[in-house]
Amino acid sequence: MTPAARLAAAIDLLAALEAQPRRPADAIANDFFRARRYIGGGDRRAISDRAWGVVRQRQRLDWWLAQVQCRPTPRMLVVAELLLAEGMDLPAVLQAFPGGQYAPEPLSVPEEKLLRALAKARGQAQGVEGLVHPAMPEGVRLNLPDWVIPGFRARFGDRLAEEAAAMEQPAPLDLRANLLKTSREAAAAALAAEGFETEPTRWSPWGLRLPGRKPVTATAAFTEGLIEVQDEGSQLIALLTDARPGLRVADLCAGAGGKTLALAAAMRNKGRLTACDVSAPRLEGAVRRLRRAGVDNAERHLLIPGDRWAKRRAGQFDRVLVDAPCTGTGTWRRNPDARLRTGCADLRELAAKQREILDIAAELVRSGGGLVYATCSLLPEEDEDQVSAFLGRHPDFAPLPLAEAWSAAGLPGEPPAEGPYLVTSPARHGTDGFFAAILQRRSGG
Repeated sequence: MTPAARLAAAIDLLAALEAQPRRPADAIANDFFRARRYIGGGDRRAISDRAWGVVRQRQRLDWWLAQVQCRPTPRMLVVAELLLAEGMDLPAVLQAFPGGQYAPEPLSVPEEKLLRALAKARGQAQGVEGLVHPAMPEGVRLNLPDWVIPGFRARFGDRLAEEAAAMEQPAPLDLRANLLKTSREAAAAALAAEGFETEPTRWSPWGLRLPGRKPVTATAAFTEGLIEVQDEGSQLIALLTDARPGLRVADLCAGAGGKTLALAAAMRNKGRLTACDVSAPRLEGAVRRLRRAGVDNAERHLLIPGDRWAKRRAGQFDRVLVDAPCTGTGTWRRNPDARLRTGCADLRELAAKQREILDIAAELVRSGGGLVYATCSLLPEEDEDQVSAFLGRHPDFAPLPLAEAWSAAGLPGEPPAEGPYLVTSPARHGTDGFFAAILQRRSGG
């Protein structure tokens, strides 16, 4: 595809995202490219990079466009991104819209007028760094929605700006070697043979890291089940669950099975692993992943309203993992559209669900067993506050300090965080933002 055709496709993809603002962008993009199978892999990545670049900077681009009373249409968002983020001059921006087959239509007279006003506003501004203008409100300057700033400030304190900047950057691609079929070293060698050079992750003994986004799902290493895509922070949660061979383990919010796969590998296919979820399609997707990974000790259970499964299984599990539905604020560098889709109402609704799920999970844990509560959120309301409230309702549970849980799980070195709980973040750890609390039920509880 020509550069102009790629630009036109990126504008079309942004329009598709605008048309379904509550739907995850990656799902929309998958449908977009599935309907355009003629677009090759390299072109697909270039188009996605352009669109995600706009999505990542949407708050700031909207602010700049508002300065010239311009509505943020997909075309004008791309114009602003070319001018302000990429530093193109006026003639170059105009030439990027040449018209003709497969190319974006030339800028209309009103659009060109807005472009010139935007260029003038940028030229007259003082103290601008990149897209950041000193007159921007705090949320726009930090590229964070206002509703998360109190929670993030409580979490990060003086490091808020550093962490906000790290959340703007594209995430690396982390992989987990599937120990049911290979070792980390052998998986790295298999990937290297296909042209993918990796490096070991810092904390997870299972992990390998690739810079940027790479098409690893097309490799033999992936199709043969030697590797899975999984962020290092997510791997650490599975490791801290301490799911050993022979135990009975429940993954209560299994989704598509990412942590279920890791738990099965830790159990060496010995014992009984139950993957639960409220979504039948997600569980069905997990079946294919489990089969590819060579997992044969897992069963599935679909949780439905009025289900008495938890009552019948009360006190039967050695380990229960609650990877709770959450706002996903820790994954915003990987899912930049989520910061535009999520708000205070979602936080309130999710906090209520988290509380309900934790109470169900508590019933399942046997005396002396363990419950791991985890989120991919960095908001205290979904993390420490939930754990504190849970412990108030369930005095027969007590937190196992992170250092002790790290040692008990046989993990090498020191854990990546101080304090009683696991908290990882993009700036400090190079992972997505994750929280995990390891809670033990007292014997006789």
